[in-house]
Amino acid sequence: MSFFEEKNPEMDRYLETHASREPEILKKLRRETYQKTTQPHMISGYQQGRLLTIVSSMIKPENILEIGTFTGYATLCLATGLSENGKITTLDVNEDLAYLPKKYFAESGYSSQIDFKLQDAKEFLKETDEFFDLVFIDADKENYAEYFRLIKPHTKSGSVVMFDNVLWYGKVLEENPKQKSTQAIKELNDLIAADDDFENLILPLRDGVNFLRRK
Repeated sequence: MSFFEEKNPEMDRYLETHASREPEILKKLRRETYQKTTQPHMISGYQQGRLLTIVSSMIKPENILEIGTFTGYATLCLATGLSENGKITTLDVNEDLAYLPKKYFAESGYSSQIDFKLQDAKEFLKETDEFFDLVFIDADKENYAEYFRLIKPHTKSGSVVMFDNVLWYGKVLEENPKQKSTQAIKELNDLIAADDDFENLILPLRDGVNFLRRK
C-alpha cells in the first residue's frame, strides 16, 4: 500500500473502478503473488499496471528494459505494447522466485518476446550495447542513481524511462534522511531534475513514478 493509498483509500478505490479492466492473466498473477510471496506489496499495482500498458501501447517500442522483475506483473503490462518484432529484457537476481514469472510468461502471448535474465542490472548495463525505447526501474532503491547514470547512454531521442517509488512514502520530504534508500531516491530525483537531456514529471501515482523522456 502506498503513502497516498493510506491517506485516501476511498479515492484509490474510485480510481481503480474507473480504469480499464485488468486482464485475467494479471488477476491470476496478482492473486498468486499475494498467496506465495512474503512481500506482495512489491507488485506493480492495478493503476500502475494500466499506466505501463498505455505508455507502452502509445510508444510501440521495439526494445524494452525492465530492472526488477519480481513476479512479472509489470513485465506483462509493458509487453502489451511491443512492436511485432519487439522484445523486453527483464532483469532480476531472485532465483528463488524466478519460477513464478517464468510460469506466467509461458502462459502469456508474449513468451517469445520476453527475455528473462537472472543478472545484476549494473553488470548488464555495462556490458550491453543496446539502446532502449522504454525503460522501467522498480528494484533496489540504493542503486537508483547509479542505474540512471548507466541507463542514460543506452537511451536515444524519444526514449522513455520510468522510476518507481520515487516519493518513498513521503520520506523524500525529509531534509536530512538517515535511511540510505531515502538518500538514494532523493539523489536520483535531483539528478533527473538537473539533467537537460531529459524532460520529466513526477506522477503521484501510488508511491510516485518519475516519468522521463529523452529530448
